[in-house]
Amino acid sequence: MQIIAQQAEIAHICGAWREQGHRIALVPTMGFFHNGHLSLMNAARSRADKVAVSLFVNPAQFGPNEDYNEYPRDLEKDLKYAEKFNVDYIFAPDCSEIYPMVPLTNIGISKLTDIFEGKLRPGHFEGVGLILIKLFNIIKPDFAFFGQKDYQQLRIIEKMVEVEKYPVEIISCPIVREADGLALSSRNKYLTSEQRAQASALSRALHTAAELLKRGKTLADARAAMTEILHEVKIDYIEFLARENLARLSEYQPGGTVILLAAYAGGTRLIDNIEV
Repeated sequence: MQIIAQQAEIAHICGAWREQGHRIALVPTMGFFHNGHLSLMNAARSRADKVAVSLFVNPAQFGPNEDYNEYPRDLEKDLKYAEKFNVDYIFAPDCSEIYPMVPLTNIGISKLTDIFEGKLRPGHFEGVGLILIKLFNIIKPDFAFFGQKDYQQLRIIEKMVEVEKYPVEIISCPIVREADGLALSSRNKYLTSEQRAQASALSRALHTAAELLKRGKTLADARAAMTEILHEVKIDYIEFLARENLARLSEYQPGGTVILLAAYAGGTRLIDNIEV
């Protein structure tokens, strides 16, 4: 496995792979790997001939009051993890390599960017879209792998690829969880032991709501049960949405519903979801 910092170099390598008939997988990350990231690398390795992992903490997707400077980083540890999955190259550019000038983030992916996470974090999804456009143009992957924990982001990326007709297949991978159900996230590092225990309520609330809906209870019943379970954290939002387009639902649609949840455990904002 090699580390590449220059986009011209990784583009040349990927171009040579394509000429040799290799299928290329991209796993976009911001580093500080956990088992969720590793599951994406494993899936990529099983699907493609060559695997490139990008490691770049993207300033364009952080708001002015968010944790860009404090976002956890550990390159040495990340490289050891990536080697276990036979990643071919880590693309780890400096910010000046990706953004030689002030980035333009108003790319207007779709109306999906203006709701829920997008409404609470203005510019976030435009920043995500911007870095993915750059990575798709540099690496030109056949496949790109994303986790389902960032559910709205996943749907936006799928829509962006569809609308812009990028020749890349988006592969979604299941959420990887701790033994108590907490979805893995780099930001879990911020949690104290007490907050960590409180955070496990997110997955319990989601699974309880899912079971209630499948037993014929209403969305209001499911919301009330979730609110009770989540009494130790600060709920940001609970949304019952259509899986296809993230439209708000007035009643449960069997097989077509997703529940999105965002909450604070202490000062750490966590997101989770479940498809029902």
